[in-house]
Amino acid sequence: MTIRISARRRTLAVAASGAALALSLTACADTGDGDGGTGDGGDDAAGFEIDCAPYEEFGDLDGTTVTVYTTIVDPEGATQQASYDPFEACTGVTIEYEASREMEAQLPVRVQAGNPPDIAILPQPGLLNTLVTQYDAVLPAPPQVEANVDEGWHESWKGYGTVDGTFYAAPLGSNVKSFVWYSPAAFEEGGYEVPETWDDLLALTQQIVDDTGGEIKPWCAGVESGDATGWPATDWIEDVVLRTAGVDVYDQWYKHEIPFNDPQIVEAFDAAGEILKNPDYVNGGLGGVDSIATTPWTDAGYPILDGNCYLHRAANFYQTQWPEGTTVAEDGDVFAFYLPAETTDEKPTLVAGEFIGAFNDRPEVQAFQTYLSSADWANAKAAATPNGGWVSANYGLDPELLATDFDKASAAVLADPATVARFDGSDLMPSEVGAGTFWAGMTEWFARDLSSQEVADQIENSWP
Repeated sequence: MTIRISARRRTLAVAASGAALALSLTACADTGDGDGGTGDGGDDAAGFEIDCAPYEEFGDLDGTTVTVYTTIVDPEGATQQASYDPFEACTGVTIEYEASREMEAQLPVRVQAGNPPDIAILPQPGLLNTLVTQYDAVLPAPPQVEANVDEGWHESWKGYGTVDGTFYAAPLGSNVKSFVWYSPAAFEEGGYEVPETWDDLLALTQQIVDDTGGEIKPWCAGVESGDATGWPATDWIEDVVLRTAGVDVYDQWYKHEIPFNDPQIVEAFDAAGEILKNPDYVNGGLGGVDSIATTPWTDAGYPILDGNCYLHRAANFYQTQWPEGTTVAEDGDVFAFYLPAETTDEKPTLVAGEFIGAFNDRPEVQAFQTYLSSADWANAKAAATPNGGWVSANYGLDPELLATDFDKASAAVLADPATVARFDGSDLMPSEVGAGTFWAGMTEWFARDLSSQEVADQIENSWP
């Protein structure tokens, strides 16, 4: 969906409405490989007004081309490309978009071969770190991008795009992972209320068992994801570490300032296991505890729709995984609530997101980087995503442009002053661990019924 526009226009015709929302984030955002957004993308962004003045300082860009390489495949790929339309119309730049689920493996190969893209949308800070420290390939962000990020994002997000004190990569979209999906109708029928604390969540779980005579397992889960099998369970552990040990211990853990198998981390494994390894609680409609290892993460929440389970922990982008025709709303087929903490005073929240790395510094490339780091892009992306599944922690995002109630709920979590967010820990750990032994260890936790201590010890012993 590359749009070629030869005539430069200073502004576009249709103005966006609504005031900007200041999304405050106390500290920090992964996408998987393009999950999110089911919309086709298109005219909503093409008619979206942005301020073209910031790009004039880069000179006459008409007729130039910028190449983009990403894991964001369709359906979100279509909305991603549609969000570029206003920039193309302003500048006359053509954006050539290439998406592949193999990008993370292929990008270093292309860098070594001297054939990098102009811009890569990096799904993890860890990949940015590798490209900078091992290949010296990513260029520092230009001043215009840094100014946009300083104005529009919490400083912690900027930190995740920084390596050894140099700022390289602006944040892009944001995922909120600390959600539990459920059926509003089933809750109403059972007389259940959304839990406000972790103890409330455990009490609700047991209540469902008691009310159904043990015939229905309250939770359903699955971690099978091809070569990435195990990653959904790492999210579980990270979320529970934030709740039981706190953000300071979480930071020490992913930085390896404390060992992976520190007693506080093993305790978090055990706390997650009170749900995930309890045969009375899982795996509703799918099998026993061991079935979690082989159930595709994309399908794991489906038993909620036929009443075979009541609860499924998954990120905001799981919205796009529900079968066609499923209504995601507070009065719909499914909705989600915040995964509660031990108290209501604070909301530790697991987040993730993408970052923009540039490999060339031509004026058109820097202009496009500037656009992607702006509130204008965030709002154009929201306008280009009519079916939802996308949100950003950019302060300038207008929540009225978000397509669904759930997207607005995700934005509200980010905006809540009580939110203390931390980036997905496995994405910040060395790849040998975060995308290797941590994923594998979580799978074995279910498949072979390894103890929390055994799994944590194995992962600690693998740390490079």
